This record gives sequence, C-alpha cells and structure tokens, in this order.
Amino acid sequence: MESNQDSNYRLSYSPHIHTGTKTSEVMGGVALALIPAVAAGIYYFRLDAVYLLLTTVLTSLLSEALMLKILGKEVDLSDKSALVTGLLIGLVLPPEIPLYAAGLGSVFAIVIGKQLFGGLGKNIFNPALIGRAFLVAAYPVLMTTWTKPVGFDAVTSATPLAAARFDDVLTPLSRLFLGNISGSLGETSALALLLGGLYMLVKGYMDWRIPCAAFASLLGLSAIIWGIDPGSYSPPVFHLLAGGFLIGAIFMATDPTTSPVTKSGRWIFGAGVGIITVVIRAWGGYPEGVMFSILLMNAFRPLIDRFTVPAPFGGDRP
Repeated sequence: MESNQDSNYRLSYSPHIHTGTKTSEVMGGVALALIPAVAAGIYYFRLDAVYLLLTTVLTSLLSEALMLKILGKEVDLSDKSALVTGLLIGLVLPPEIPLYAAGLGSVFAIVIGKQLFGGLGKNIFNPALIGRAFLVAAYPVLMTTWTKPVGFDAVTSATPLAAARFDDVLTPLSRLFLGNISGSLGETSALALLLGGLYMLVKGYMDWRIPCAAFASLLGLSAIIWGIDPGSYSPPVFHLLAGGFLIGAIFMATDPTTSPVTKSGRWIFGAGVGIITVVIRAWGGYPEGVMFSILLMNAFRPLIDRFTVPAPFGGDRP
C-alpha cells in the first residue's frame, strides 16, 4: 500500500485556493490607511490625541499578549490585528476621555470582544465597537463629553449630529469634510477617512460592496425623510459626513471576520448598516447610530451568509 508521503493527493483544511496575502499584510495595510485619520486627530486635538492613541494601542497589545499567555498560545503579535484594534478604539473615543477609561475599553475589546471568542477570525462582533459599546454603558457622561479642536473656532462643543438634533445648528459641510469640528478623535475629518478608504480599495484590503451599499442606503433613506419633513431632519450629505458613519462603513463594517463572505450578502450587510443608522438618527433618542447598526448587522451575518450561499451547479442551495 502506498504511503501518504508518496501519494499524489494531499489532505488539508480549507481554504484550498488563496491569494497569498497574509493577515499581517492586510492588517498592516489597514493601519497605514488609518494614518490620515490619526494625523488629522493629532492636528486638531494635539497632545490629547497622542496620549489617547498611545494608551489604546499599548493596552490592546499588552492585553493580547497576556491573553495569549493565559490561554497557553504562542505570544505572537506580528499579525498586527491588536494594533489595528487599538488604533480604531482610540479613533472612536472623545479626545479628552480619561486615559484609564480608554485603556479599559481596549482591554474589554481584546479580552471579551476577541480572545474569549477564540481569537482572530473567530470573533462574532467587531472588537473595537465592543470596546466602545462597553464604555458607552459604563461611562455614558464621559462618552458624551466633547471638546473643541485646539486653536480652531469650532461651531459648537457638541458634535454636529447633536447640534443639529437638539440645537437646530447645522454644521457647514466644509467643516465636516476637513475636520474642524467636535467629535470622536478619528471621525472628525471626512477627507482623511476617504483617503484611507481609497488606499484600502486600491490595495484590495476592502470589498467595495459594503461601503457602497451603506452609502447608498443612508443617502437614499435620508433623502426620503428629508424630502418629507426637512424641518426635522438634516440633508442626506450631512448625515454621510457627520458622526462616525464614514469610519464605521469604511473601516469597521468591512472587517472580513465579522462581515458576510458572499457578494450578495455584503450588499445586504452594507444596506442594513445604512438603514439602521438612519432609523436611529431619525427616530431614536440617540443622535448617532453607527455603532449599534454595525453590531446588529454583525449578529445577523451568519444568517445572511446562510441564505446567500450560491447553489452548486446542478444542485440546491444548502
């Protein structure tokens, strides 16, 4: 009988065909794509931004190493996933949030949002958003306390969404685009986020279907609501540029672990993110909504994949 070593066949786990792109390369590319948002945050919020990002990145890396040690796994941070999580958490927090709270959010993201699910590739929810959701529940006042950019005459210390919702103050689109506004560290400059998204798109680190579906659904539903009652709802482009929608749709909804694997499923997933965001902003008590929309769609991702798996040739859909 011929041994396995001499056989022309090799047994292995899927995937059997791959592009050769390593996880560390993709995560490193995402980190590079975040550089414009990081630079904009430091430009507008100075040392507060530096201290915040250093805290979230270092605590994410340390939490990852400690959990790998506790779980008896090899301590290897070369995949850069903890780095990306740390950057994203810092970018979705208020610039002057106390550093202890920022560090706690990073620990929660890595330990609860990632490692307790089994580690990279097995987590159901986006870890950075899990960390932010924990901080919203634990420190609601800290997570809704905003400051103006250093050295700039911002319209208000409130975020543009809150100012529009509660004070009827509409922030100029030019300020939303450049970032001279109050808000979370990395969601102020739409230009910086779009540049990062373009880089990921060119390098193939992001599937364009999810952000495009999210943009289209948000703009479409916002246009309908604004057309019906423009006095109580802001223009569609305002909702595209304001708040955390861009950083969520570009950098978090496109996470390959927590988004659908099928092409049609990605369209559904992205559309759901946009629609739920508009529903919360239009009729909810919370002026934002991106975090909740992505986490909800993360929960539906297995179901979306199940019903969008293409049928094999000549067979039925499983």
